[in-house]
Amino acid sequence: MSQPRILGMVMAGGKGERLFPLTRDRGKPSVPFGGRYRIIDFVLSNLINSGILSIYALVQYRSQSLIEHLRVGWRHTGLLPNQFIAVVPPQMRWEEEVWYRGTADAVSQNLNLIRDFEPDLVAVFGADHVYRMDIAQMVRFHLERGAEATVAALPVPIAQASKFGIIEANREGRIAGFIEKPVTPTPMPTDPTRAYSSMGNYLFNCRTLVDVLEEDARRATEHDFGRTIIPALVGKARLYAYDFTHNQVPGTRPYEEPAYWRDVGTIPSYWEANMDLLGSKPKCDLNNLLWPIHAAGMDLPCAQVEESTVDDALLGEGCRLQRATVRRSVLGRGVVVEEGAVIEDSVIMDYTVIRRGARVCRTIIDRFNTIEVGQSVGVDATRDQTLYYVDASGIVVVPRGPRRRYPEALVSHG
Repeated sequence: MSQPRILGMVMAGGKGERLFPLTRDRGKPSVPFGGRYRIIDFVLSNLINSGILSIYALVQYRSQSLIEHLRVGWRHTGLLPNQFIAVVPPQMRWEEEVWYRGTADAVSQNLNLIRDFEPDLVAVFGADHVYRMDIAQMVRFHLERGAEATVAALPVPIAQASKFGIIEANREGRIAGFIEKPVTPTPMPTDPTRAYSSMGNYLFNCRTLVDVLEEDARRATEHDFGRTIIPALVGKARLYAYDFTHNQVPGTRPYEEPAYWRDVGTIPSYWEANMDLLGSKPKCDLNNLLWPIHAAGMDLPCAQVEESTVDDALLGEGCRLQRATVRRSVLGRGVVVEEGAVIEDSVIMDYTVIRRGARVCRTIIDRFNTIEVGQSVGVDATRDQTLYYVDASGIVVVPRGPRRRYPEALVSHG
């Protein structure tokens, strides 16, 4: 079986309204995660690690942070003509000057890019999720079945399935139905307690994708892959579901959660996914040299710990702890924690300073902030409500602070 020519189209235009205020100044794919990454780094790493080296990132809302991140953090691409990560904003073409009206419309407005590249397959993947996936295995599944389109599917408990786009498939994976958030979800053919949910990741034969998008563009629809494109192909094309639980990523450790995948679209889910990286047996262990998640490099020194207590934490490059205490937390790059300060169950993003005697608990602090001497965050709910954003879950969020002066080589925008 010869290697197909594959083009990646990454949907990176999400507003991320439920992640406010982390998305006040940036789109969801550009939100920092895990101390040194952006959310989009996961899908890009999965594509690159899988040998898919030709990628367009379709951006829209508050995109400058993401554009700068791709420019600085992914600039090693482009040495060969078919190795690139290119940013594609809405083109506002003369015939119809509109923003992207949905995921399908975003690809439809850029069919010229697909035609020019002449791929055999197009991988349309979202940029909003934290997971690892060897997409080459999904490609092999697609080719072996002679599929025209394949949807990545994640089994979910039937009681929770009404929150997702649900796939009805037979034992061979052939899709017979697709419904967004059904009241009565159809269970998997092999497990009545679970249903196949769509992960928002798709493989298309090029001709199939072009034809269905051209037809969709002529109709008044939501122009969305889950709501209109996949349902339109049911019964008309060889449409299959690829079970994500069968995907085997090199270097995955036995203690990790099988088929780990998180939609970090809310403040609680974002916080919990960061906490999943911690512990002696993390649910998602990013210390995997066989399947690295690539991040923007920064010329910062090693983390420095001076007479401090650190328990179950991730410390980014350039962190400096000075007789402080950090427990079950994720600290980004260039974070300074001064004498007597305590951080617990929190996510502290790049270049934040926690001054002497301050205390931070169950809080997300965005970049470039300073928590002043003796202040507390996440301790006094009444005070937090007046100063910060407090999610319904009780997690406190401190929005992005004013950027301080650093060399451009060290600080990416947003």
